[in-house]
Amino acid sequence: MINSDRIAKLFSDCKAEGRSAFVAYVCACDPDFDRSLEVCRSLIKEGVDILELGVPFSDPLADGLTNQLAAQRALEAGCTQKDVFRLVREIRTFSEIPIVFYTYYNLIFSQGIENYARKSKEAGVDGLLTLDLPPEEADELIDACKESELANIFIIAPTTPKDRIAKIAKRASGFLYYVSREGVTGERDDLAGDLDERVAAIRDHTDLPLVVGFGISSVQQVVEVAKVADGVVVGSALVNCIPQNLESTPKMLAAIEQKARALVGGLTAA
Repeated sequence: MINSDRIAKLFSDCKAEGRSAFVAYVCACDPDFDRSLEVCRSLIKEGVDILELGVPFSDPLADGLTNQLAAQRALEAGCTQKDVFRLVREIRTFSEIPIVFYTYYNLIFSQGIENYARKSKEAGVDGLLTLDLPPEEADELIDACKESELANIFIIAPTTPKDRIAKIAKRASGFLYYVSREGVTGERDDLAGDLDERVAAIRDHTDLPLVVGFGISSVQQVVEVAKVADGVVVGSALVNCIPQNLESTPKMLAAIEQKARALVGGLTAA
């Protein structure tokens, strides 16, 4: 099975079950390698469908404070790109969950685009979500992802003009990621009022699955987003369980399991 097939099969299975997919974001190696692996194991145990692993970066422009601090903890623990690949390989010893890297272009470019894509596939990664790379400038990465059979996921924002949505969708594979609100990642109290209209407008241009993220943090928000999207992304609400429980690994894992269990449960209520 090629890597991208895991993503396609997941969305096909979710569609057959009449539900959206739950996409969980955590930063790789936060707060360190060993505990990060256990966090991922806990999320998978609680029914997460796709694991979105943030690759620690010193200048994460798209991230709010929660995810910035997560990256900082990982980097201070000595995390390197090799460790992130090693984390994926460890996860692959016990799970076939689709894994997507949430990353920045400089991290890919600095290691050689083809080399990065190849190493990602070899580790067991299914796709790359490169936050700061416009599709119009992504030819080399798109080609490298095709060669390594990785999904190439692009972001659509509330400010994206309608005529550009079709261009982005045409260059994407795996799924599309709609940012529900302008700005950076982080927990929000409410959702955009026109979310259903925005999602419908994107669907006019593509048959790719569409996930919605940025700011989704409560069960009720998961319920609302799951009514219109193929996938719901939650990050900060899960990541916050880590710094709140640094003194005790069992408490950390219990907190993130409880949070994930409640949020995943929102899918059945949608």
